[in-house]
Amino acid sequence: MKSVEIIIPVLNEEKSLATSVSKLNSFLDTMEKKYTWIIHIVDNGSEDSTPLVGDELQKKFTKVKFSQLPERGRGRALQYAWTTSKSDIVGYMDVDLSTDIKSINTLVDSIASNQYLVATGSRLMKKSEVIGRTLKREIISRCYSLLVRLTFRINTLDFQCGFKFLNGDTARKIVPLIVDKGWFFDTELILLAHSLNYEINEVPVRWVDDPDSRVKIISTAWEDVKGLARLKFGGIRKALSDIE
Repeated sequence: MKSVEIIIPVLNEEKSLATSVSKLNSFLDTMEKKYTWIIHIVDNGSEDSTPLVGDELQKKFTKVKFSQLPERGRGRALQYAWTTSKSDIVGYMDVDLSTDIKSINTLVDSIASNQYLVATGSRLMKKSEVIGRTLKREIISRCYSLLVRLTFRINTLDFQCGFKFLNGDTARKIVPLIVDKGWFFDTELILLAHSLNYEINEVPVRWVDDPDSRVKIISTAWEDVKGLARLKFGGIRKALSDIE
């Protein structure tokens, strides 16, 4: 039976963390006949009582683990958790559970069957269902998708969806090479996997947009553009040479 570790990166999430983890924990109980699993909460730099909540959840649920990092950055949290994990399959989802948790089965099964090494949820496919997203966010997301696809000649549509799973060995191989420690981490991961000719399973998901999202659209978009330039002009080549 294969093991699955799901990371939940958190920053100042004292209000939503307990509810989300309890819901996810209950759902994953239904997967026990197929997989062993663990929920790994990784706090990085919270200034509220998130660490206390995380520690309490770790004590309450036998399959919940809590870690704390001093520095911020979603990518930093994922890099730490995935590279130290010994699980067969690793993944992550946002703490607000924006993605319908029923999609976990689809992505994990595609990795467990050895059909894919990387699987990602998508909000931009025809069968995706996105609820509550503003027109501004939708336009920016689709423009970003087009920019990445044209620049790197890749068929993936949604690079930034907070819902991804990887073969554990694959993650431990390529994730240490990812330079970005923030929001661009997801795009860099997909582009690196693509450059290594890994088949990427992109799955349409049901997504409920978080109106309280802390993502600052303009500043994040600018950081993304700088990240794309870095990868285009030597970043990908350097990462591939480090693997070799």
